[in-house]
Amino acid sequence: MKIKTGDEVKVISGHYKGTVSTVKAVFPKENKVIVEGVNMVKKSLKPSQANPEGGIVEKEAKIDASNVMLYDKKAKAASRVGWKVAEDGTKTRYFKKSGNEVKEAKK
Repeated sequence: MKIKTGDEVKVISGHYKGTVSTVKAVFPKENKVIVEGVNMVKKSLKPSQANPEGGIVEKEAKIDASNVMLYDKKAKAASRVGWKVAEDGTKTRYFKKSGNEVKEAKK
């Protein structure tokens, strides 16, 4: 997958189209991602010892990875991503539109 946790992405289709936010989690086997503040759903919680009243919680749900593109802050545009292999063997991602290198998110 070309999208990783911590990447800045732009939603390119759906109800949240145009939203620029950060990726919280990636699920490569399902080809889905969770993006901060996108695809908010309401979830009912049963009462438990930790939360005796229960209630309704709003949280992000998964969206398909094809609905987001990496966002280049320098060019202020969404772009496809390619890979470059350096002479020392390290692989780096780059934006195909601008040629800028993708900054790796710190974990």
